[in-house]
Amino acid sequence: MTLATPPASAEVGTTAGTVEEARLDRAAPQEILRRGGFDSVAPEFARALAAAGSYEEAERAVVRRGSRLWRDAVDRAQGRRVRGDLSRDDDRPLYWARLGMTRELRSWQPEFALDSTGRARLLDRLERSSRGQDSIRYPAGKGVKRILLTGFDPFTLDRDVRISNPSGATALALDGTWILTADGSPARIETAVFPVRWQDFAEGTVERTLRDRLPEVDLFTTVSQGRVGRFDIERFNGAWRGGFPDNENLSRTETVPVVDPATQPQWTATTLPYRAIVAASTGRFPVYDNTAVTEIPAGESAPVARPDGPTPGSTARSGGGGNYLSNEIAYRATLLRDRLGLPDLPGGHVHTPVLQFGAGNTDPATGAVTDPEFVRNRLDIIAQVRAIIGVAASA
Repeated sequence: MTLATPPASAEVGTTAGTVEEARLDRAAPQEILRRGGFDSVAPEFARALAAAGSYEEAERAVVRRGSRLWRDAVDRAQGRRVRGDLSRDDDRPLYWARLGMTRELRSWQPEFALDSTGRARLLDRLERSSRGQDSIRYPAGKGVKRILLTGFDPFTLDRDVRISNPSGATALALDGTWILTADGSPARIETAVFPVRWQDFAEGTVERTLRDRLPEVDLFTTVSQGRVGRFDIERFNGAWRGGFPDNENLSRTETVPVVDPATQPQWTATTLPYRAIVAASTGRFPVYDNTAVTEIPAGESAPVARPDGPTPGSTARSGGGGNYLSNEIAYRATLLRDRLGLPDLPGGHVHTPVLQFGAGNTDPATGAVTDPEFVRNRLDIIAQVRAIIGVAASA
């Protein structure tokens, strides 16, 4: 959706902070920001906003600072510019710094008039630029394979506000990097990160980011955190939202809302080379071809668990990756692949193991924000995702 620049006579409004932003004031997020070297991001952004004398200047400042945050997070993850004593692979400073920026933007009162539509546009530009969604670029020319990977923000933060998401950490570690495939061809990886919010998905953030990119790539995979101790290559994705609360503590139980619902399938399937991935030695965690789903069989009313995929005419209730936003991003990306007429494009979803703290650091109330086992687990997951991508690109 395109939002117009507000007219000069627009009414000045205020916007309340969000549930996500409210968590910023807890001790652990503040420690993560400080120890990650990102504690100055929000104050510097506030000063940049204060210096903006017009809506156009504000928009430029938002995009510039949002893009800088993404670049700084990628540079930190890849060892080019590491501040603070948190391990460089940590995705959490990016998440909390972005929320500091959105909170500043939401409460900012400029000298020029700014209505809710204009503020929403600025927030959208900040979200997209600070997530790498608008900076996906591949080199021109032949002989280079192009790979697209997406990750997620941390989630279940009211259960443990210290939590990290290995899929987001993987996106930072791999953005703009190269791998060599089995035939010696170079492959470029570009990444982006998505919010854990039902509404953003309903508004088309996935399709808006991927629509122009899928036709130019040779492989794509959405990535999220899944089950303890294992990777899953999810074979089937379902058109159902199961209602688990998102990062705004909102629930949605409904058919996945998409454009043109009349042609919406109940199921989509991976085109990743899952047999080759499962057979390869990619790291210390086992990798499974997950074919399980939950469906309402045709002509029936009760959901049934199926270990070997959906049956003809059934209604989805859970894909292999469940019915939360992990399943939904996989469903949306593979549906977009099919609607763009790219049936042979390898793409699907990889679920990583749950990222766990060390044995003596499991209590959110008393635990530290990091520990050696936590870092080792995250590094091993990142390395194994990279290896999985290498196998998929080679196959």
